[in-house]
Amino acid sequence: MVRSDARENRARILEAARQAFAESGDTSMNQIAQRAGVGPGTLYRNFPTREALVLAIYQHEVDQLIGSVPELLATLPPLKALQRWTTDLVSAMRKKHGLGDALSSGAHQAITEQTYGPVIAAITQLLDAGKRDGTIRTDADPGDFLQLTGALWRAASGAKDRSQPMLGLILDGLKAHPQR
Repeated sequence: MVRSDARENRARILEAARQAFAESGDTSMNQIAQRAGVGPGTLYRNFPTREALVLAIYQHEVDQLIGSVPELLATLPPLKALQRWTTDLVSAMRKKHGLGDALSSGAHQAITEQTYGPVIAAITQLLDAGKRDGTIRTDADPGDFLQLTGALWRAASGAKDRSQPMLGLILDGLKAHPQR
């Protein structure tokens, strides 16, 4: 069983690293330890390599994203929940690919394989909710949806960001249409 102070240290390290990497991908492990208020030994005991730390940050974000589905569905209609969730997914994917220099191609592949099933399960929950209430087509496939949304994180960000209009087109294609 992990002690509560060890869990708190790990959480502080992850948060400090997430913020530091968002500001600059060149942040050193020692700078992260200082920012988290822990010694280098504590940092390296939790994350023996920079890559292990980056992977843990991404895994934490994916876990939060997957965990957000029930609350989104409890507070929003399925299509709106899917839109909000997909916007968050795009943000997470951009961050993962923004950390590309810190990850080997093998690590990119490993994290993609590790998170694929849970992400598909989350998309399935969102699509199934819309299928049940009649707002989403019954033939909507989670794998197809994930593949389509892959174009969104590759879209330009900032002032030229087209991800929301593109997402609107994808969601329009998912809408159930009355039988003619």
